[in-house]
Amino acid sequence: MRLSAPSASAGRRVHALLLALWPTALLAACATPPQATARFREPPLSYPPSTRERIVRFALTEWQDWGGYVTTPGEKHPPSKAPGPESAIANFPRVLAYWRAVEEDRPVIDRNRDRYAAALQGAATAPWREPAWSAAFISWVMRSAGVDQREFAGNAAHSFYLDAILADARDFPAQAPFVPHSIGDYAPAPGDLVCGDRSRRPLTDWRERLAEIGQFRAMHCDIVVRVGPFVAEAVGGNVEDAVTMTRFPTDASGRLLPRPAGEPVLFGVIEDRIGRLPPFGAAIPIPANPPASIGAPVS
Repeated sequence: MRLSAPSASAGRRVHALLLALWPTALLAACATPPQATARFREPPLSYPPSTRERIVRFALTEWQDWGGYVTTPGEKHPPSKAPGPESAIANFPRVLAYWRAVEEDRPVIDRNRDRYAAALQGAATAPWREPAWSAAFISWVMRSAGVDQREFAGNAAHSFYLDAILADARDFPAQAPFVPHSIGDYAPAPGDLVCGDRSRRPLTDWRERLAEIGQFRAMHCDIVVRVGPFVAEAVGGNVEDAVTMTRFPTDASGRLLPRPAGEPVLFGVIEDRIGRLPPFGAAIPIPANPPASIGAPVS
């Protein structure tokens, strides 16, 4: 997997969004009451259970279409300078479709169209080797399943759509379609996102992200598609230069185990509550004393 910073246009759009969602006081480590920002935004809409099923189905179908690659954390592959599956001519339209879900990154599309055109003429080019397209893949799955931009703010960077998820979890705890959980507190289920940090100084818990909202961070998230005894299977893009299934080991209760040394550090599971919120599911109880972890800074 190759990682790069998102395009400048994506960064500007997310920066503007976050200025509206996250008050300066939050960035300065001072909690802001949820109602201070919630009243300026319309709450997210609720979606039927079929939408969650479509998320899983689209992820699985893409994985199968790419050849059904499977990997396990800690599995080693010899380095290679040869182009990966992403650069095959047959796969150009697939990755192009993912980038179309984050259309503001048009320069990325134009640059790789040029590489593809050269490849069609026999040149030794490698379309889609950069930038990383894993967040574009997640955004495409959500959009293809029918989740609108308001409910999932698709972006070329995982860190930026995660910021929007955290904002909704803070401002609309009873209506947010996605809510974060610490690795040790929650067992992932199909439709959830498993997220890890690929940076040199990785986050170890999603709460740590609250101190740096709006800043790019190298992350990766996969969509959970199946769970079983001691394993959670999740599909992600740009893993081994393809859409790949990762088999994450879990404990007896289904919670994720730490990844081997040298692997991205798992810092959270994003619960997908689509189909489980009113009017399609039971009302989500709101604690009398909401946890300070949502919307509060990390000190």
